[in-house]
Amino acid sequence: MRRTLLLALAAFVLPVSAQTPQFRDLFNGKNLKGWVNVNTDPDTWSVKKGVIICKGTPIGVMRTDRQYENFILHIEWMHMEPGGNSGTFIWSNADPNPKSRLPNGVEVQMLELDWVKLNTRNGVAPPVAYVEGELFGVGGVTTIPDNPRGPRSKSLEGRCFPRGQWNTYTVIAVDGTVKLAINGKFVNGISKSTQKKGYICLESEGAEIHFRNIKIMELPPGITTPEQSAPLLP
Repeated sequence: MRRTLLLALAAFVLPVSAQTPQFRDLFNGKNLKGWVNVNTDPDTWSVKKGVIICKGTPIGVMRTDRQYENFILHIEWMHMEPGGNSGTFIWSNADPNPKSRLPNGVEVQMLELDWVKLNTRNGVAPPVAYVEGELFGVGGVTTIPDNPRGPRSKSLEGRCFPRGQWNTYTVIAVDGTVKLAINGKFVNGISKSTQKKGYICLESEGAEIHFRNIKIMELPPGITTPEQSAPLLP
């Protein structure tokens, strides 16, 4: 009787356990399988010793081969040049604007700390918060910022490391809301994104940047209309 009961319990529990969300690799550490070069050169992206190397030119993106809706994204990045510019797009259509060469979506900013100094104009430096994981909608996607700097959301605390050091972003994206942790602390967020399902894109924007340990945990879907989803690409 006891053995029968245990077998019955196992049959009930195991399927639930199998559905428990788990992290899986978006980058296998060996090659770019699972990624699609959208509008950059064949040598813009390469892999060496478990690291994706983006040379930064031309401006453009590389996207995941499928779309994501609700998820937790772990990504590590390191700039190699003073004032380097890059970012990660989530919920993106991965369809670049011909002028900007960048797609729509919610951008998670990745700037090297010297960007502020190098972009000082008439003695006025941009806000330091601009380089610290700013979040904003692009390409017609709108959001509500947690910490407004105009339509963008600035981080409440400077936590990024300079060039030559690895930074870790944890991005929680659920039902149009995004929360960002930088190097182990949540400091920024947005809500009510008008697009909340799409591709994840890595950005090439003029400077060499490295990426590693890109992992995703998919979470249960929500109620997302076709108008809130990016079109599927071939």
